Amino acid sequence: MNSSTVVKTSFKQQMLKAREVAIIQTVNRLLAEKGFEAMTVDEVAAQVGIAKASLYKHFSSKEDLAAAAMVLVMRRAQEFIQSQPAQATPLEKLRAVVRWTLQVKLAGDMPSLPSQNSTLRATLIANKDYMDGLMDVSDRLGEWIEAAQAEGALNPALPAIAILYTFFARACDPVLEFLKMGGLYQDEQIVDFVLSTCFEGLNAR
Repeated sequence: MNSSTVVKTSFKQQMLKAREVAIIQTVNRLLAEKGFEAMTVDEVAAQVGIAKASLYKHFSSKEDLAAAAMVLVMRRAQEFIQSQPAQATPLEKLRAVVRWTLQVKLAGDMPSLPSQNSTLRATLIANKDYMDGLMDVSDRLGEWIEAAQAEGALNPALPAIAILYTFFARACDPVLEFLKMGGLYQDEQIVDFVLSTCFEGLNAR
């Protein structure tokens, strides 16, 4: 086949792809609103507007649905990380990634998954796209953390892995929702508060 040949996608394939995207977006929103345990496959099908049997043509289980939503978020994270300017310092890049994570969560686009669920955990571990994305994100952030420590911008006495997990934990930080429910602060103020406690701590300066 000539490299310039355009491979056309059939109308049926386009429709199936569009429906799959709609399913994943719905799952992502429901996971953010309700969490994995409360979300049901029936609810997903109803909100997408398709029969449950049609949904199962795309995803074989509730765990597969959640994994697809996590792959979507992981790809978005990879794209954001790759977009960071080369001239930015490691600390500036890390702050930008954490800020992005907080903004995505406040916008209701961050899936909320249980900390312990054997079937879901097994599904995520078996999902190559998810694991490859997770390793890529972890490696990139890990490099920036170690560089920031070497520059004295982050505490060098802390294990880099502990800092990495602290950043990952912001994706499920309940403080964001609590502050938003109070109605006293705008979203960007809330993001600034949490970002400050994450990077500057609670001690008076």
